[in-house]
Amino acid sequence: METLKKQAIGAISKLPESANIDDIMYRLYVIDKIQKGRDAVKEGKTISIKSLKKEMKSW
Repeated sequence: METLKKQAIGAISKLPESANIDDIMYRLYVIDKIQKGRDAVKEGKTISIKSLKKEMKSW
């Protein structure tokens, strides 16, 4: 598994030279959210589609 630092460096290196700090921060934010989602799946911390639809109705 690739370390977080290597993921961050890889993601930043793929950005165009014109990227600003907001672009970098957003890319790192997305990487973090994806990793947290993967971790949640591994730990069984998910909800069913039925439960999600029920929750969304209250929005």
